[in-house]
Amino acid sequence: MKILLTGATGFLGSALTNHLLQQDQSLVIAVRRITDSFPLSIQQVAGDLLPDTDWTSALDDVDTIIHLAARVHVMRDTTTDPLTEFRRTNTVATLNLARQAAAAGVRRLIYLSSIKVNGETTASGQPFIIEEASSSGTVLDPYGQSKQEAEQGLRLVARQTGLEVVIIRPPLVYGAGVKGNFQSMMNWLHKGIPLPLGRIYNQRSLVALDNLVDLITICINHPAAANQTFLVSDGEDLSTTELLQRLSRALGKSDHLLPIPQGWLETALTLVGKRAIAQRLCGNLQVDISKTRDLLGWIPPVSVDEALRQTAQDYLAIKQSNR
Repeated sequence: MKILLTGATGFLGSALTNHLLQQDQSLVIAVRRITDSFPLSIQQVAGDLLPDTDWTSALDDVDTIIHLAARVHVMRDTTTDPLTEFRRTNTVATLNLARQAAAAGVRRLIYLSSIKVNGETTASGQPFIIEEASSSGTVLDPYGQSKQEAEQGLRLVARQTGLEVVIIRPPLVYGAGVKGNFQSMMNWLHKGIPLPLGRIYNQRSLVALDNLVDLITICINHPAAANQTFLVSDGEDLSTTELLQRLSRALGKSDHLLPIPQGWLETALTLVGKRAIAQRLCGNLQVDISKTRDLLGWIPPVSVDEALRQTAQDYLAIKQSNR
């Protein structure tokens, strides 16, 4: 069985590539340009993820596609028409790949979508469930809309061709090598910067890199995964305050979290035009993974504390090597 993996050089793709190699999987990776950074056992196919990409050579004898490549969500998008740009890569190019895959006889396509298809926030104690996603009327940002439209198109391709489609919607993914806001949090905690985040009582679902890799791997062959959509998390939701406290311990640092009331913080951030930041720091975003557990018999193999420990160790090792 041969697997085609797109997005192999990214944060998730790199970890998944290593995991599949450890399982002795026959692997083809789609890259922008051929590189010598991968083992010789991996077949590389060069090309961009475009609406008109010809996937013929990449699909030869492929049984399963794991499609991670995407135009990712950006905080400050400078394009004049972000939705068109997101659609071009995340929707149109994805459906082009799916149609060619079906024509080539590929059995299954695993698509990494996003929890943004469900929305940005949840009410307290009311986690997202799969059935809410496409019928909730939620106004999505361009990234979320492009992912939602890709999901809808993939389901249509599946009905028309028999290609098995598996969709996975992760929330924030963290682990060794994580960048972005999660890395920024570690920077603040490592430097001992006081943060006004000591009284945040929200609940947010996260997923450790190793847990997401494990779920994707299970979906390659599990018969019950065919034509299903799954939410994924670590199975333990954390407040922003609790996350920072536990991450501090993993880093071997004392947290310096100031006990500013959550309502005060939200009001202050909103007044200075930082409502989106207030939402990310103080809002709820929970997902219900009971379907994933029940249908696949899946249990997240790595605990939150172990995943935070691994993430912190990698961060500290990089800090040490850069001295």
